Amino acid sequence: MKIVLLGPQGQVGWELQRSLAPLGEVIALGREGHGQYAGLTGDLSQPDALVRSIAQIRPQAVVNAAAYTAVDQAEAERERAFAINASAVGALARAAHDCDAWLVHYSTDYVFDGTGTQPWRESDATRPVNAYGQSKLAGEEAIRSTHARHLILRCSWVFEAWGQNFLKSILRAAQQRDQLRVVADQHGAPTRAALIADVTAHALRTLCAAPDAESRALAGTYHLSPRGETNWHAYAQRIVEQAAQHGLPIKARAAAIEPIASADYPTAAKRPHNSRMDASRLERAFGLTLPPWQQGVDAVVAELAALATATTRSA
Repeated sequence: MKIVLLGPQGQVGWELQRSLAPLGEVIALGREGHGQYAGLTGDLSQPDALVRSIAQIRPQAVVNAAAYTAVDQAEAERERAFAINASAVGALARAAHDCDAWLVHYSTDYVFDGTGTQPWRESDATRPVNAYGQSKLAGEEAIRSTHARHLILRCSWVFEAWGQNFLKSILRAAQQRDQLRVVADQHGAPTRAALIADVTAHALRTLCAAPDAESRALAGTYHLSPRGETNWHAYAQRIVEQAAQHGLPIKARAAAIEPIASADYPTAAKRPHNSRMDASRLERAFGLTLPPWQQGVDAVVAELAALATATTRSA
């Protein structure tokens, strides 16, 4: 199987290069292609060139891990956010349709308004409260109206040992400062990029192995989130506790992290208070049992601690 991967340098894209490799040839297209794919592009800001690239490769699957993700900046760059997350995604869906390829695309809990306390289900009404969420919802709708052979996986609070994210920011801050203040009234589940990548590979393998009618019945939108829930403050405490257990030089202890309200930490874009997502439909459809969120957090902190120790020893 030939798989085109867009956004290979991001947190999820980096892990997808590993998880998709056993399925076939993975063609990781960044802004510029290399080797035999020189002259091709996976850049969503160049949709016409992207469509031509997909048409030339004619893959059996396209996995799109690229997006405009600057949530606050999107409030001032609404047109650019929609161009990349909606218009270009629609063009990508048409390109996948033209070569009858499966399209896997990642969306977000931000398509909901964040009210209530119940985990969101795929059937719940969408009502995004910021420009980023609106652009991602528009991208979902463009796919659904264009190409039947798709998987849209909504994820939240993504982190990994690779790249920039909340977990690594908290670790840096806790090593530099005695006290931290973290929002405690936004709830969700931290989702490791490696988990997203592994679930994607499993789902794509299932789709390609199933008879056509069965695979088409599995197409659609799913929530991909580990089990359990937390808030940013409790999440930060977990990170710091694990870091201390692994011997990282931490100044700010978990008990010293102050919980604050969202109103005390104003941002350009409004954040949803409820980012809980029900992933039971995904588990049933693809025979999965997703792990608790703590498992991924603990593993990444342990990896970063091991890397720091190895770096110190080699210095």
